[in-house]
Amino acid sequence: MNATQMKAIVFTKYGPPDVLQLEEVEKPVPGDNEVLIKIHATTVTAGDCEMRRFDLPAWIWLPLRLYMGIRRPRIKILGQELAGEIESVGKNVTQFRKGDPVFCPTKMSLGAYAEYICMPGNYAIVKKPDNLSYEEAATIPTGGLNALHFLMKGNIKNGEKVLIYGAGGSIGTYAVQIAKSLGADVTSVDSTGKLDMLHSIGADHVIDYTKEDFTQNSNHYDVIFDVVGKSSFLGSIRSLRHNGRYLLANPNPSLLIRGLWVSTKNNLPGWATFHIRSEGGQSGKKVITGLASYRTEHLNYLKELIEAGQLKPVIDRCYPLKQVAEAHTYVENGHKKANVVITVEHNNSTSFR
Repeated sequence: MNATQMKAIVFTKYGPPDVLQLEEVEKPVPGDNEVLIKIHATTVTAGDCEMRRFDLPAWIWLPLRLYMGIRRPRIKILGQELAGEIESVGKNVTQFRKGDPVFCPTKMSLGAYAEYICMPGNYAIVKKPDNLSYEEAATIPTGGLNALHFLMKGNIKNGEKVLIYGAGGSIGTYAVQIAKSLGADVTSVDSTGKLDMLHSIGADHVIDYTKEDFTQNSNHYDVIFDVVGKSSFLGSIRSLRHNGRYLLANPNPSLLIRGLWVSTKNNLPGWATFHIRSEGGQSGKKVITGLASYRTEHLNYLKELIEAGQLKPVIDRCYPLKQVAEAHTYVENGHKKANVVITVEHNNSTSFR
């Protein structure tokens, strides 16, 4: 492989994990306002698997299909987040230097399943915390930023009771820890094999959804954060206290329709807030859903929590870049705990720390 090429995982058709193939492709060259990042680690998320097979919720299927490619993928390299080091910078970039360790999301440009990537210099790129490895840092942008945005929309106050449904995934594990840092009493809901891990990262209470329906007990919460879009809508509304907030990170169309049916809607930029009515008028309860924006100041906030010891990445498994297809298969079985990481080795690399 010559200096103008790099290794990447490419897919040229939608389908099962074996459509992902390791190939040599052209190495990107940064423009005047870009940085070239040598990637040391990335992740495989459930969202990556959905885009690979194009099994997406109906409400976003058409716009994403137009963006990703109708018949075959237009964006051929997946990967939504990464950690690495600055390889070179464009002439207009002043905030980074060669060798700076960084981590960042890729947003919808994707492209992290590769040895190198070009990113805009003014993008949400932050220097890696010294107390994290590249593998750990790569897990922060997608899960951490989504968790932070929803919890900020939920306006969590010290002492409030927060339930997180689907707490054992990449977003959920960060949500548990962020909610704890805000002073909340946190109940985590997930499957049997994830409960010990959730206790270990600070959950005050855990519920095994395979054995208990949290909406059927007598507990009530100030905030219910459904990370996976699988909680009972009406049951969750009933389990909220007065002025409670129901946060939906991955709503399916039926949940949105039901929210409209029992509420009045107030549109915010990129967000929708449903104010739930009761027989006597407004109940004070809200349903909040939307898409998180990725901002540098929020990534820096997460970095500060990490450096203060209040936030720690959880890694289930690591795979080398050439085994991305195997990693996708593992994630799709639905049993991953928190994050699955892909390590990207370079011929001249001696350490990923």
